[in-house]
This record gives sequence, C-alpha cells and structure tokens, in this order.
Amino acid sequence: MTYSRAGEAMIIIDHTEVPDAMRGRSVGQALVRRAVEDARAEGRSIIPLCPFAKAQIARHAEWQDVLKR
Repeated sequence: MTYSRAGEAMIIIDHTEVPDAMRGRSVGQALVRRAVEDARAEGRSIIPLCPFAKAQIARHAEWQDVLKR
C-alpha cells in the first residue's frame, strides 16, 4: 500500500497491491483494515483514491467513520 499524509488530519491511500502468491488470502483487505485502524487511533481521516481501498471501505460500514467528509 502506498499512501501520503496530507497535513495533520488526512491520509491519502493511492495504491494497494499484494504479490500474486498472496492473492485471495485477504491480505489486501488486512492492509486497508490496518490503515483504517491507524487513522482512527491517530484521529485522521482517509481519502481512498485507490479503487481497491475505496471498495473495501464501502463494503465495511464499520470502517466508514474515517472517510474524509
């Protein structure tokens, strides 16, 4: 996963990728979950520019509190 911090309050996730050998094992989902947990713990919001991260956050209602509004 690649991301950048935009100021003190935001994290921008721009890419998520896992090696072919690890696909289908929910590794990408675990990366997004960790980003959500870290953002929540640090009081930051996430802007998911990465289509995968955006889709994962959309699928998990309990993660949507960290979306930039």
